[in-house]
Amino acid sequence: MSPRDDLHIEEAILDDAVYGELDYLEVPNSRNAFLLVGVFAVLITSVVVMRVGFLSFFQRSVYTARASTNLSREISLPSYRAVIVDRYGEPLVKNESSFSVFVNLQLYYKDEEEFLGVVKEIADILKKDESEIIEVFSEIDPNSGAWVPVARDIDSAEAIAIKGLNIDDMQVVDDYRRLYPDGPVFSHLIGYTGIEKGNSIVGKAGLELQYEDRIRGEDGKYVFYQDARGEVLGSKLVSAPKPSEELKTTIDADLQRYFYQSLKSTLDSSGRTSGIGIALDPRNGEVLALVGFPTFDNNVFVDSSKSGERSEILNDYSRPLFNRMISGVYSPGSTIKPLVALAALREGVANTETKIFSSGVLSIPNPYNPDLPSNFLDWKAHGWVSVFSALARSSNIYFYAVGGGLPASVRSAEDLTRGQFSIDGLGIERLKSYWEKFGFGQKTGIDIPGESLGLLPGPDEEGDFGDHPWRLGDTYNVSIGQGDLLVTPIQLANFFASVANGGVVYKPHLYKDEPSSVIFDYSNWSDEIAAVKEGLREGVKDPSGSSHILSTLPFSVAGKTGTPQTHNKARVNALFSGYGPVENPEISILVFIENAKEGSLNALPVAYDVFDWYYKNRISNGE
Repeated sequence: MSPRDDLHIEEAILDDAVYGELDYLEVPNSRNAFLLVGVFAVLITSVVVMRVGFLSFFQRSVYTARASTNLSREISLPSYRAVIVDRYGEPLVKNESSFSVFVNLQLYYKDEEEFLGVVKEIADILKKDESEIIEVFSEIDPNSGAWVPVARDIDSAEAIAIKGLNIDDMQVVDDYRRLYPDGPVFSHLIGYTGIEKGNSIVGKAGLELQYEDRIRGEDGKYVFYQDARGEVLGSKLVSAPKPSEELKTTIDADLQRYFYQSLKSTLDSSGRTSGIGIALDPRNGEVLALVGFPTFDNNVFVDSSKSGERSEILNDYSRPLFNRMISGVYSPGSTIKPLVALAALREGVANTETKIFSSGVLSIPNPYNPDLPSNFLDWKAHGWVSVFSALARSSNIYFYAVGGGLPASVRSAEDLTRGQFSIDGLGIERLKSYWEKFGFGQKTGIDIPGESLGLLPGPDEEGDFGDHPWRLGDTYNVSIGQGDLLVTPIQLANFFASVANGGVVYKPHLYKDEPSSVIFDYSNWSDEIAAVKEGLREGVKDPSGSSHILSTLPFSVAGKTGTPQTHNKARVNALFSGYGPVENPEISILVFIENAKEGSLNALPVAYDVFDWYYKNRISNGE
């Protein structure tokens, strides 16, 4: 091997660099430099990994939706909601075919001029304001990937006209809306529906809201496929809507209609606008009728062309949307007296032989000013009254005595009471405990939204008496259903139904398949119940009874009137609650008229009509 054979060019260059004129010295790199480069590389890698992880896990749905959006568009097809029927299978609400218009959401973002042109054409056909349609788009999430419903419930002529525009970014699809055949008659009971984002129809009030999950069914999906430029290539039904089975209620539709017409006629003839009608089956708590005035047409809330009428209803001072039957709270007046009688007999305050003398006024001496006694009035002088005649004639003084007792200053009054009588009466605490036993001051649990509690006053409660201690006169007032005692009509109707059936307070319900549920069972109070029922029956049979005009009905009924005072005694409401047939009650009703002209006399003709109709159409023919 020659000396040159192992000479490499790299060595020559390096040797020259080290020993030559370049005067460079080869040294190893600093360890810190490697560390710095390593840390920088790790940081960059970490940032990339974190970003990828964030996009993969936290933003996955967003980008998945965007990717899907590039390929397809989904339209939600609302399922037909369940038909709601009465106890005999008659439909109370139906589904009516219609059409809806959808516009591609991306058109709103990609071509403003074309979008506005489409909006104008739609608005011209539907005779709508363009701003209404544009507003719908501004509220939609751009990542939703859905087509936007811009018009609902259009008719076939409008659908044909819109289809004739041949716009790819617009589709007309089959749809439906709810139809309420007897709108105002059942509106508080049935409620109405509205549109949720995504084109779903949802319940907004009444049974439509209460049984939303049961009524709604499963929505379907329709997909439009498109290319990268957004051109529609085809469509496919992914899943068909699945409607629910019908919802059967306890309502008797014909009875409801008759109750509605009778109450409306009485209100119209007396120049009044507010009233309530309730009918229950006392044997199981089923609600047969639920009527309220003022009412409204619930079709207005599902018809897109009636926005003006909706606005009128929402701004009506008389509050037609307010469900007075379950949400209103009122003084019960003398209709609370049967409950006070039950409590007095049960507690031994009085018995069926006890008699109290009503001269028309009960004067309680004023210890601070003997010349100014407190006078508590009866509506007339009744003479000697027992629990039977006190209920029949609605004596106030009897219930003042058994409810609040008689103070020491009048205990020596000659012949004021006869027979067993507790001078102290029930007192407010025991009265309150009995109100609670029978479900007052709490919800009955009726299966419809919006039920109120009412108010049970007492020494620990605030009310009109809040600026002074609870006094005997306050107990007297609530013992006859005045003062600050407030109940809901459904609570009061439910109490009378329990008297009718012999002592079982059921939870009132509207869903026919719901089993009966007992709130309170006092059926072992047989003697007390029998006495109260006899007093309520005497109220009809006795010529001087407060409900005597019902005595000519073709079957036996019992009940109690009430005339609670309101607005500082400037107005009175009219009340009646009762049941029949007395021997085996099948129906218990309540009639209530606000600001009545003739007190309880305004409620009795309605009660007469409803009882008479029920006997002729349900009892006599065996239904």
